[in-house]
Amino acid sequence: MWRYILRRISWVPFLLLTVSAMTFVFGHYGPGDPVEVMMGSKFDPETAERLRASLGLDRPVIVQYADYMWGAVQGDFGESLRFRGRSVSSLLIGKMWVSFQVNLVAMIVSVGVGLPLGFWVAHKQGSWVDPTTVLITLVFMSIPIMVSIPIILWGTCLKLNLVPCSGWGGIFDLRMIVPAITMGLPGVAGIVRLMRSSTLDTLGQDFIRTARAKGLSSAQVDYKHVLKNALIPIVTVLSFSLAGMLTTGFITERLLGIPGVGDFAIQSVFNRDYPVIMAFTLILSVAFVIANLIADIAYTFVDPRIRFT
Repeated sequence: MWRYILRRISWVPFLLLTVSAMTFVFGHYGPGDPVEVMMGSKFDPETAERLRASLGLDRPVIVQYADYMWGAVQGDFGESLRFRGRSVSSLLIGKMWVSFQVNLVAMIVSVGVGLPLGFWVAHKQGSWVDPTTVLITLVFMSIPIMVSIPIILWGTCLKLNLVPCSGWGGIFDLRMIVPAITMGLPGVAGIVRLMRSSTLDTLGQDFIRTARAKGLSSAQVDYKHVLKNALIPIVTVLSFSLAGMLTTGFITERLLGIPGVGDFAIQSVFNRDYPVIMAFTLILSVAFVIANLIADIAYTFVDPRIRFT
């Protein structure tokens, strides 16, 4: 097992180096000029050249990349072009933390409801419970967020006065209920269907019939053999979800007044704020690599076959 984990960890530096290099090159040679963005309508060629030299943008790309990565490793992603005098780190970290909290609660709702429901529905195959449950979850999944948010706000805020209508108060604030429901319930359908199909596939395996032939109870078979093997594809899906936990939906933030990173990232693209775009892309890429590493390590605890590779 430890040999398998060490092999996976050894690949992480190479993956991060490749991702960071591609991100920097795309940002460097992408459309638009950072100096033009900074100067705006006051653009002057001579002044632009002096500013480019003072910022070090006239140096070779490899030198700029080395300096950028040295700063990025220390948490310094440069200065925002739109918010002059503000570092990218100070602008992004707080907003990404808000987005992480929203996604964390939404994932807890999706996984907390979807996993046991999918496992239970798989054992009801052939009865009316199976298709009915899947159909209900698909109905929740098909409702767009721009429709579900006003409906939930109308009920919980205007009619029942249970939660504030908008704003942000942290992960334990009542205002978290609305984004948790609107972002968490659509994900239940995917988890239910995946867990159901994975459980049914595991139930049909020979080792399950062998376990039952040995006299193990249904609860022991489900816990020791069915559940662990059925979770293997779920781990893969959750690893991708972990990588996306630093972002939230643009529509959700706009409608609920959540100061997350989604709306800020969209504005940065429209304003061509390249340092913010590059830092955001790099952080998400690193999160994706780390999430896959966590998934690889989690496999060793879920799938016993990996422990001997």
